[in-house]
Amino acid sequence: MKTTRLEAFSDGVLAIIITIMVLELRAPEGPELHDLLGAATGLLTYLLSFVYVGIYWNNHHHMFQLVGRVTGGILWSNLALLFCLSLLPFTTAWMDEQQFAPVPVITYGVNLLACAVAYWTLQTRITRVQGAGGPLATALGRDVKAKLSPAVYVAGILGTLLTPWLGVAIYAVVALMWLVPDRRVERYIAAHGVDESSCVPPTAHDERG
Repeated sequence: MKTTRLEAFSDGVLAIIITIMVLELRAPEGPELHDLLGAATGLLTYLLSFVYVGIYWNNHHHMFQLVGRVTGGILWSNLALLFCLSLLPFTTAWMDEQQFAPVPVITYGVNLLACAVAYWTLQTRITRVQGAGGPLATALGRDVKAKLSPAVYVAGILGTLLTPWLGVAIYAVVALMWLVPDRRVERYIAAHGVDESSCVPPTAHDERG
């Protein structure tokens, strides 16, 4: 199966997630500047979650440039990622409405951790199908950021027990870490091109579970 439908569906879901988040924003109650400042926390939480969705969309797009075909296992792993991302509007709104109370901030961190684990699972499923010497595994190399991020999310969750703002700051640090342009896939394509027939071998078994 080609990746076209998977990518189109994923793009559509991510667009809907962003739309839902922006619809959750509440307009200021008055026309003055201080009224806008009163809505600042909502804008900040929206910005953080928007950046995260943008990061996942960007990385997802780059990753699937090196995937020629998908198996059933890849489809289900992709759905698991989209499910975790689809919870962001809920956890973002709860964190904002409760003024960064500890439990909502921890829940938001758990949501981010789940997204990271789901993305890693999808990436791992693809590299296993392609093989250790496949395009994606070769392009990613040691993939230090992907391995480090879950540990930093756990640190943010634990930091929230001290003060919620510490947890939010740590979540923002991870976002900033991923905002640095990642050229690994682009460098691989520039060096090797993209041979779709080699992205997923035709003999690869179809993983359905």
